[in-house]
Amino acid sequence: MNLNLLNIEIQNFINSNLDSDISSLLLRGIYFEGTSSQEIVEQIEAKKRSKKKLPTWFNAQNIYYPNKLNIEQTSSEVTAKYKADLVTGNTLIDLTGGFGVDAYCFSRKIESVTHCEINVELSKIVSHNYQQLHANNIICLKESGIDALKRIDKAFDWIYIDPSRRDGSKQKVFLLSDCTPNVKLFQGLFLKYAKNVLIKTSPLLDIKATTNDLKFIKELHIVAVDNEVKELLWVLERNSETEFIIKTINISKSIHQAFEFKYNEEATTLVEYSKPLAYLYEPNSAILKAGAFNSVSSAFKVSKLHKHSHLYTSEKLIDFPGRRFKIEKIIPFNKKAFAKEKIDKANVTTRNFPLSVGDIRKKLRIKDGGQCYLFFTTDKSNSKIIIICSKAL
Repeated sequence: MNLNLLNIEIQNFINSNLDSDISSLLLRGIYFEGTSSQEIVEQIEAKKRSKKKLPTWFNAQNIYYPNKLNIEQTSSEVTAKYKADLVTGNTLIDLTGGFGVDAYCFSRKIESVTHCEINVELSKIVSHNYQQLHANNIICLKESGIDALKRIDKAFDWIYIDPSRRDGSKQKVFLLSDCTPNVKLFQGLFLKYAKNVLIKTSPLLDIKATTNDLKFIKELHIVAVDNEVKELLWVLERNSETEFIIKTINISKSIHQAFEFKYNEEATTLVEYSKPLAYLYEPNSAILKAGAFNSVSSAFKVSKLHKHSHLYTSEKLIDFPGRRFKIEKIIPFNKKAFAKEKIDKANVTTRNFPLSVGDIRKKLRIKDGGQCYLFFTTDKSNSKIIIICSKAL
């Protein structure tokens, strides 16, 4: 950690060059005593990446940034705040602290937070930043979270863990058994030292398989931001006998779409099927990841078009956790029928359809964009159809 980077002249240079071309900066050279051009460029790149992702850090003074990979891998501030709302109590230990965004947000809700980071340099950076953010209730430990847990040997209200999803070759992994530390292997240790455990995993993780890997699952939170699933959050409670609930959230600037259901009831929930009616609904990505295909149909009293299409319809417009469309017309999928509509520009979506969006655009010569929305799907009679829509306001 080069404290020279915090000199006011260098900080001013960093702030005034956030939008500068990095190659040009390196080419002409950056000359400040006690620092290298590369160090300053790394601060510029990392801070720039933090502008939207970590506004609290970006807007604070004298923040020291790690390399941009650490910024890429850290939780966003919006998802960290969501996690903080899941915990209560007096003590929490973050076993895989990283850049410390989650621990900081936890510290706004928990009296005492312990941040563990095996990378000594990163731990120093995090400790410095907490001082700038006046987060005085966080203890930073420069050691493995597993080692710290055993050494401290006391109970916490919560354990939080975000296992590293990089292997020894820095390649991405996502299975629990491939992450570090191995949550599947150490979950017994976690539940020994805390009644409540919160585990963040990759959005690619298979939910059904993971329910067999983890014990005492109380809740699964599927967190999407702007309709992109970012995190799966598993809440374990020691000796829990409550029915496993999946809670989905899609966070955007304008609205937060929340939906929850009982995991074990999804398969037995009855669904009605219908031809496309007046309105069409596409669930948000968190619900699709959850596999809540029957539950969302039952909860909102909308009919499915087909068992595998995961599109829904109703005669009257309703509030729905996803995109809503007014159906203008339904035509069979063939070139002749589509040519009559004279549509050369549209937003294309496929659900339960044999062709990809790219193949459809090429086959039917459709440009991207505009106010028209086309859904290529299969109806309850197994016919391939095109649903022509406009956005429902």
